[in-house]
Amino acid sequence: MTIGDIAGVIAALAFAYLVWRLGSVVGKAGEILDETRIGVKGLADGSVPLLGEVTTTVSTTNEQLARIDVVTTNIASMSSNVNALTSLFAATLGSPLVKVAAFSYGVRSAVGQRRATTAASGGSTRKGRHEQ
Repeated sequence: MTIGDIAGVIAALAFAYLVWRLGSVVGKAGEILDETRIGVKGLADGSVPLLGEVTTTVSTTNEQLARIDVVTTNIASMSSNVNALTSLFAATLGSPLVKVAAFSYGVRSAVGQRRATTAASGGSTRKGRHEQ
């Protein structure tokens, strides 16, 4: 064997070693891709039921919001009715009640003044037929 043949054998062995190392790297990359595929498949299998549950939850929430909208509308109507009833009550009974209160205050003031003048004069300020 010549030196050229020995160099060719060494080059062939080096090339074979390089191919073997690249093959192991490609094999490991293939394993990583397999693991990634399994992980993505598991994620997809788990997310499909989750998306179904989310869809159900959103539908139920929309139904509840529709019910709350009806309740809110009814409360607004009821509030308007209470406001109208309060206005009617104030218009119907408010003015007569104020007049009765004013009359009552006037009577109490007059009676109080009369009692005060009676007490100050020492007796009755009224003289009847027999007391002249």
